[in-house]
Amino acid sequence: FQVKSENNKTIWDTEEVPEGSEFDDTWDPREQPEYEIVFKQQVGTEDVFFGMSRKDASTACCEDMVIKIKLPETKFSDIMLDIQDKVLDLRTPQKKLLLHLPCPVDSKKGKARFLSEEELLEVTLRMTREFDFINFA
Repeated sequence: FQVKSENNKTIWDTEEVPEGSEFDDTWDPREQPEYEIVFKQQVGTEDVFFGMSRKDASTACCEDMVIKIKLPETKFSDIMLDIQDKVLDLRTPQKKLLLHLPCPVDSKKGKARFLSEEELLEVTLRMTREFDFINFA
């Protein structure tokens, strides 16, 4: 049994629209801030000295993605941040960043901290990948 859409004039299903496209606004005059994506992995002595795990220095063995965003002349209270599984949406009165993430993340788990002295927002997100049990068992 399949439910038919009541509006027969729809061009596409909601599943066909890429995640994050609802935020894309080409007419927004705010500039995009500088940002950097860094991958981070947790290693212990068994990894470094004994090589007991299958971890190496590649990004395939990293658990977290850290996005560092420069926000000069910004207060913490002015930052609006929305994280979805594949999209980061950041808005301030002067800046706007819509970032399609290179890997899917767990949008429910993550943390952000604003370093006011450095005018830098660090967003740490746990990556979710199909074969995580191989890397992180």
